Amino acid sequence: MKNIVIFGAPGSGKGTQSDKMIAKYGFEHISTGDVLRNEIKNGTELGKTAKEYIDNGQLIPDELMIDILASVYDKFGKEHKGVIFDGFPRTIPQAEALKTMLDERGHKVAAMIELDVPEEELMKRLVLRGQQSGRTDDNEETIKKRLGVYHSQTTPLIEWYKKENIHNHIDGLGELDRIFADVCNVIDNI
Repeated sequence: MKNIVIFGAPGSGKGTQSDKMIAKYGFEHISTGDVLRNEIKNGTELGKTAKEYIDNGQLIPDELMIDILASVYDKFGKEHKGVIFDGFPRTIPQAEALKTMLDERGHKVAAMIELDVPEEELMKRLVLRGQQSGRTDDNEETIKKRLGVYHSQTTPLIEWYKKENIHNHIDGLGELDRIFADVCNVIDNI
């Protein structure tokens, strides 16, 4: 079982690389963004609460996210090939909570894969994604807030995962197949 945390700023290619890993390795996938958007679309209480945070460019409270994650993770059963955690954890307390949640199940995170993309490129990608998908959170003002939150609250996770000895840095700018080959190299060696 190879549980993977795919990590990077909004627009760094986490979803694209996750799709390729799912196709090649048969992993399950938990995208906190997709889970939350689904809750919002369905008008659940969680969705209404989450929408307030998202619309303000803020992170969802940890306890709420861990409860959601544990519920989705458990639906995959005990014998899956691995799960890609996409968009979570975003803070050190979340990383600690994820580690605890997996420990309770006799599982662990095998690798954290960081997709590193320059901020100028992230802005271009996210504005384009917003135009193509109609995602309301992909507008310049909200993107700037999200990148600010990423840098202040999420970037410290890199050091945390380095201490766990499972951090893997990948240059996320350039040819898609080269980036995926780098991702596969990490997965094949864990």
